[in-house]
Amino acid sequence: MILSCSHISKAFGTDVVLNDVSFHIEDYEKAAVVGINGAGKSTLLKIIVGELAADEGMAVLSKGKTLGYLAQQQDLTSHRTIYEELLEVKRAVIDMEERIRQLEIEMKHVSGSQLDDMFETYTRLTHEFELAEGYGYRSEITGVLKGLGFSEDEFSQEISTLSGGQKTRVSLGKLLLSKPDMILLDEPTNHLDMQSIAWLENYLLNYKGAVIIVAHDRYFLDKIAIKIIELDGGKSMVFQGNYSAYSQKKAMLRDAQLKAYLNQQQEIRHQEEVIAKLRSFNREKSIKRAESREKMLSKIEILDKPTQIRDDMHIRLEPDTTSGEDVLTIRNLGKSFGDNHLFDHVDIDIKRGERVAVIGNNGTGKTTLLKIINEVLPADCGEVTLGARVKIAYYDQDYQVLHMEKTLFDELQDTYPNLNNTKIRSVLAAFLFTGDDVFKRIQDLSGGERGRVSLAKLMLADANFLILDEPTNHLDITSKEILEDALNSYTGTILYVSHDRYFINRTATRILELTGQTFLNYIGNYDYYLEKKDVINQAYLGSAESPGHASGQTSGHSAGSAASPAGKQDWQARKEEQARQRKRQNDLKKMENEIAALEEQDGQLDEQLMNPEVAADPQKLLDIHHQKESIKEQLDILYEKWETLAEE
Repeated sequence: MILSCSHISKAFGTDVVLNDVSFHIEDYEKAAVVGINGAGKSTLLKIIVGELAADEGMAVLSKGKTLGYLAQQQDLTSHRTIYEELLEVKRAVIDMEERIRQLEIEMKHVSGSQLDDMFETYTRLTHEFELAEGYGYRSEITGVLKGLGFSEDEFSQEISTLSGGQKTRVSLGKLLLSKPDMILLDEPTNHLDMQSIAWLENYLLNYKGAVIIVAHDRYFLDKIAIKIIELDGGKSMVFQGNYSAYSQKKAMLRDAQLKAYLNQQQEIRHQEEVIAKLRSFNREKSIKRAESREKMLSKIEILDKPTQIRDDMHIRLEPDTTSGEDVLTIRNLGKSFGDNHLFDHVDIDIKRGERVAVIGNNGTGKTTLLKIINEVLPADCGEVTLGARVKIAYYDQDYQVLHMEKTLFDELQDTYPNLNNTKIRSVLAAFLFTGDDVFKRIQDLSGGERGRVSLAKLMLADANFLILDEPTNHLDITSKEILEDALNSYTGTILYVSHDRYFINRTATRILELTGQTFLNYIGNYDYYLEKKDVINQAYLGSAESPGHASGQTSGHSAGSAASPAGKQDWQARKEEQARQRKRQNDLKKMENEIAALEEQDGQLDEQLMNPEVAADPQKLLDIHHQKESIKEQLDILYEKWETLAEE
């Protein structure tokens, strides 16, 4: 075991973020921490590395082990170039190499015991240098930089001139090259393109150390993690397996908890009904039984209702009008920025109902394509034609108009005045704005939060053609799933750019890959793309077809299934159980009617005893006494039977 986290709790004021969180990480284990935004994932990592102090509990790293940490935001300042910055990680190896070279020169000019001492030092250093993989450190640095998406032309760029995303990639490269015994990564894929993410996956899979990842990239988690640590409501729960296995187990666990909760609630209502009925019999024995049941009921540990995060967060998208069959037609499209040639001779056809994902490396022109379609940028050549009755809604964080002085609630209400308050709150909750958050002013939000408000507005538009640029960038996993469900149920047409492979896999019916200054067409989701990528790349780019052609023709298949024998048996069992319950209810009703009749008869006998003539006749008194005894015996039997039947 390399890390032990025991009973960690952390609160910020009255906001309890972590509450008695415990787990451990074994040597070489790859684990992921998941949870909605604000669940405390980054806080937990900061406590582990010592940047934050826990209120209670502790995180203990095994003695002699080293720890490396990549935070979401990097404050990297340096006058060194990118290559020089990573070279500094190997400073000990570089110093060793310089010392070895110096010894080689000095040994030429000495002899005797001095030479023997120098040679001994030289032998020791060269052995250490070899163990530190000193002969390959420069190629290792180059491999890491290229893997993280830096071209050789960028190696000489100064750190101070880099964007935030580039600085994060440099910091990630430095961390990987330092090779600590345990790596903690907070959203490492945020600034990587698909090719770089695939490289990082392979690197981490083969990494000879333990890894803890916080990420919303579910495809990445599926590839890397063998343990999932879930943070929910401040509590932690550990699941073995990757993200998909966790998701299935979590759904099963939530279903089981909900079933247990509903069963307990049903049992409580049943016992309350039995108690009320026993009291209504108004007999000492029945009242005692009712009191006994009440005492047992008071000792039951009431189960909390499981949190159903998505109960009121389902968004259904439905366009007001149906477009024509041909939604978008692009012919001979080309675009360059100076010497940066993005694409040319591009032909694309998109048909009604398609969900088309545009993928490719950073800087290839994916966003540029969307901006040309939306007339934000002009094309150098070619034509873009929209079909009949096509109405576009475009999500681009840089071009969405938000009114800074308005609250989130007012922004949506003013844009869509026909929506009621519940619907507005539901939509905002789907994008992580709950409670009093809806009354925050837009000017007080972060850039990511403003992006989510823009996305919420877009989701309420009545457009029949959605064009989305990185729609999942600022969403946690739960909100991504909500958006996925909304897009999958949408009857309009969707064109989007995304690096989220899990999202693409769930939503895309077709993929356009921008590579080699052209678009390659894959009719299927991301898994299909991976399966066919090499074959189609070779065949398509080597064929005589017009470059850039991406037809909208699609194909599909359907599959049917017959009911299984097990399904028939389950149906039969349900029918038998339903029949048994109907008979039980009928028997209970019949018994209650018999009890009521006997109680009424017993009451009539009591009235007769009040009659002076009966009271003066010993024989009549004796007959009434025998009748009352007989009624009592029958009632006792019926009470017992009723209580037994009521418990079934």
